[in-house]
Amino acid sequence: MLAISGTAFLLFVFCYFSSDKNIKRNFYFGLSTYLLSFAFGAATLQVHSGYFQQSNYIHQVKNSDSHLLEIVLREKLKSSVYKDRYIAIVKRVDRKKSSGKILINFDKGLSKSFVIGTNIKINGEVVRHKTPYNPNQFDYGQYLTDKSILAQMYGTSQNILVSKSIDKDAFYYSNALRNRILKNLKKSIAPKELNVIAALLLGQQQEISSDVLHDYQFAGAIHILSVSGLHVGFIMIFMTFLLNFLPKNRWTSIFKLTAVIGSLWGFAVLAGLSPSVIRSVTMFSFVAVGLHLKRKTNIFHTLLVSLLLILVFEPSFLFDVGFQLSYVALFFILWLQPIFSDFWQPENKIIKYFWDILTVSFAAQIGAFPLSVYYFHQFPGLFFATNLIIIPFLSVIMAVGVLVMILAVFNAVPDFLAKTLEYTIVILNKIINWVASFDTFVVQDIPFNKGMLVALYFFLVAFFLCFRKPDSRKITFASSALILFVVSYFATIKVSQNQKEWIVFNAKHSTLIVARTGKNITVFSNGKIQNNNILKSYAVANFAQVTNRRPIKNMAYFNNRKILIVDSLGQYPEKIAPDVLLLRQSPKINLARLLQHCKPKMIVADCSNYKSYVALWKKTCAQQKIPFHAIAEKGFYRLN
Repeated sequence: MLAISGTAFLLFVFCYFSSDKNIKRNFYFGLSTYLLSFAFGAATLQVHSGYFQQSNYIHQVKNSDSHLLEIVLREKLKSSVYKDRYIAIVKRVDRKKSSGKILINFDKGLSKSFVIGTNIKINGEVVRHKTPYNPNQFDYGQYLTDKSILAQMYGTSQNILVSKSIDKDAFYYSNALRNRILKNLKKSIAPKELNVIAALLLGQQQEISSDVLHDYQFAGAIHILSVSGLHVGFIMIFMTFLLNFLPKNRWTSIFKLTAVIGSLWGFAVLAGLSPSVIRSVTMFSFVAVGLHLKRKTNIFHTLLVSLLLILVFEPSFLFDVGFQLSYVALFFILWLQPIFSDFWQPENKIIKYFWDILTVSFAAQIGAFPLSVYYFHQFPGLFFATNLIIIPFLSVIMAVGVLVMILAVFNAVPDFLAKTLEYTIVILNKIINWVASFDTFVVQDIPFNKGMLVALYFFLVAFFLCFRKPDSRKITFASSALILFVVSYFATIKVSQNQKEWIVFNAKHSTLIVARTGKNITVFSNGKIQNNNILKSYAVANFAQVTNRRPIKNMAYFNNRKILIVDSLGQYPEKIAPDVLLLRQSPKINLARLLQHCKPKMIVADCSNYKSYVALWKKTCAQQKIPFHAIAEKGFYRLN
């Protein structure tokens, strides 16, 4: 990649000097600039990727072997039902110096006394990420890999040794400050409201209940629980307002700039240096410098420079969903909000305030809509009403909340101020819950793929370019973009209609089979399938729907293939030579004898079987040299 970048740079230099002599070559100069940008970006990503660093622990560990890792805890993640999860930095592997990020899963409650910066020795298997066990499910392993977290380990009371030494870096002090604030606020604010405050002001969503998150998602207000430009912009405005009393001269101007930027980055540290807050703080730092220099700045240039600067130092942020949504939404706000606001200029200041909120919300949702549907396959129809109601509340919460946070550091929060903040959150949560109760306005299970995503953004840009100043070229451009989106949609439908597959899913302690022909799915199951997330993800991704449900029988046929299913009764016909033999519900059979009688070409064992039975069958198939697929170990089985 470095060689490609060097070649791109030489091509860029050649085109640059050539364009000075011949203006007709400017097209090639632009093309070489784009090529250099992409090559430089790819090289930066490769340099920062943990996998390409020779010192990374992933090159020092072997599968199934036990290793002693010395780690330091860096960030606490949201806990699962049975595990507390942390991102840690690897210092040594088997006493050899190493590097890289790893996910550590501690038994519930074991890490209760751990703080960020704690040094731990953990002995065990380093588990590499696995692909999803079912088709079209969220690939959590790839998500972690994009963040340069290449593996994970499991910590128990038997395999860890906690050191007394603590690495006191910026992450340690940030976490300690947050914990001090939250500890002091626990005395006067109820836990449910305090968890929302921690998300709104400190960027900590780990303790928010699933019910509260569900309400914010359905109301279209989940963005306020992630510290972003809205919060950082308020900090900048608040600090500028506080320092307005200072006289206007060169030295006070420098002091104001230093104070504002210092406050922004102090808030970033307090919020845990998350991608969204770093992006926002970086951008507003550029804005603050521009205001200090008293020069008219192009806000789009500020946006792009902040984007470039962030990705140079942390290119993995590019794969963060929140990061993508924030930048796209911000771009469309800056581009479309002035267009929308020109439709009507109310003279009343209060009406104008709510009109601005509405236009900003529409612009942001237009920009974020394709990405939101692509990643989450749903759209909250009442987002505009939610924003009209909660933005005023959020302004009050930020004003009171920042003051409360500062006072909480010194444990000097007046009770009336804490209760004011608490009651404001109570009202906010009730409003969100009320809006979320209109779930009929939430469009769910929207099928959407990458091709449609690109085509829709292409159409949105073309449409609003034409909408602003229409002419024949722009109308043709917008029409072509619309045709591209329609073609993309119907091409996807056409491909889906021509597909046929028979799948045994990885369903916990049960059997779940589907036969799909085009957009029609037939489900074979003896249990409940309503609200089954496995089926829902599969159907949405394949633009299909469940049209039939049938009980599981001992024989099945699909696409000229014969499938024998042996259940707990252990009964089967002899000499039928099936293409696939599916074992379910732990049948008590002599598999070697069954193989002699039925002569199957493939053996599949689903998740309804005992692990001891599966291990025995696997050994028997290896002796008979017959392919064996254990779904609990390898994931779903597909027959095309």
